[in-house]
Amino acid sequence: MTIKEIHESYIKGEISISEVVDRVFENIKNRENEINAYISLYEDEARERAVDLEKNLNPEKPYLYGIPIAVKDNISTKDMDTTCGSRILLGYRPPYNATVVNRLLENGAIIIGKTNMDEFAMGSSGEHSYFGPTRNPHNIDYVPGGSSSGSAAAVAADEAVAALGSDTGGSIRQPASFCGVVGLKPTYGRVSRYGLVAFGSSLDQIGPITKSIFDAAVIFSTISGIDPKDSTSADAPVPDINEIFQGYEDQKYKVGIPDEYFTEGLHPEVKDGVLQVAKKFEKAGYEIERISLPHTEYAISVYYIIATSEASSNLARYDGVRYGFRARDFRTLDEMYKKTRTEGFGDEVKRRILLGTFALSAGYYDAYYLNAQKARRLIRQDFDRAFKKVDLILTPVSPTPPFKIGEKITDPVSLYLSDVFTVTASLAGLPAISIPCCKTSSGLPIGFQLMARPFDEKSLFRAGRLFEEHLKDG
Repeated sequence: MTIKEIHESYIKGEISISEVVDRVFENIKNRENEINAYISLYEDEARERAVDLEKNLNPEKPYLYGIPIAVKDNISTKDMDTTCGSRILLGYRPPYNATVVNRLLENGAIIIGKTNMDEFAMGSSGEHSYFGPTRNPHNIDYVPGGSSSGSAAAVAADEAVAALGSDTGGSIRQPASFCGVVGLKPTYGRVSRYGLVAFGSSLDQIGPITKSIFDAAVIFSTISGIDPKDSTSADAPVPDINEIFQGYEDQKYKVGIPDEYFTEGLHPEVKDGVLQVAKKFEKAGYEIERISLPHTEYAISVYYIIATSEASSNLARYDGVRYGFRARDFRTLDEMYKKTRTEGFGDEVKRRILLGTFALSAGYYDAYYLNAQKARRLIRQDFDRAFKKVDLILTPVSPTPPFKIGEKITDPVSLYLSDVFTVTASLAGLPAISIPCCKTSSGLPIGFQLMARPFDEKSLFRAGRLFEEHLKDG
């Protein structure tokens, strides 16, 4: 059931909050051993909160009242484990909630657990967690995508009604596509990052993973807004749920199809699925136009220079001194640092720290990091020009459907290329959403991506809901 359906059932008295929580934990009991979507669960706390919430249930309560929600394990939750999928943060329990968690709780949501993820959000497959890989609920031999692997898999497997993820270069959108659910990366600055463990500070953004467009809009409108604890949060008006969807069926958008996203290397089933989406929008009265984003070819290189550089700085704080894992049998302080980081970080995190440190080092800063920032500006300017002609941009989410577990893990570059269609929106700070559109011949989900102007998530929701409600099966 969706958030909207559960909310309506609560109001009608058809089901209780405790019954919904019971169903979720029953699904977790039945499937969690094969999917591995969670790192930690808080069943007793969730049941107690459900009983308390039932005492005050009434028709005036917000949509999230009594809704079981999972939270990615790099988002701080007070007195709940927050490990980032890493050995180096084993046993760490923050003394505070992230702003987004407080906003969920204030609206009556129930936090049921912390979801599995690629370590420190570094990965595109869900295979890089200290706690083992997450598996795709549609076929457990396949990856669910990453790094918000557990959040997407939990929602797809009915182990949560909805979830929070974080997106640095596609980490909400790609797993949402692979798992057949909706995933939104809001505009950079739209949602507070206070309490989000930093990977790439100029790229990271928290967003919802849900079963429907409406549900994504509900969570988006709840967690968005300026936060004095985050200097990068934007003081921009947040549309409420009624404003977002009022008259959505009658609004016609102009949609751009970028040539650079439909080149050699795009899986034919993905290409056909996304182009079918364009045809359906066109039949519904949308205007479709071919556009060009000429600097797309540099996006992966730019992203992995900037993201790893920021990561090498952000992860310097994990040294075994203040919290988390500390190695044993060391003789000097330097040896403690070295052993702790060697034993505490996984291979992919070490790889990205080394890449970022190299890019920022003396003699290489101008050649790599500075040039990457210049190219980032060009990518943003490409979008600025495109959005003078069109309202939305339609692309694939990933160049391939879900791939088998273990298929690419020994080839990091191949994994990095999985992000080729999602990193551009992150580099430009744009809102983007992944929406399920079809399945492969073997039954695996395929999603499409819509991008919009900064702070225009409303258009993404309106076009997305039109597709979901009226076009998907047409």
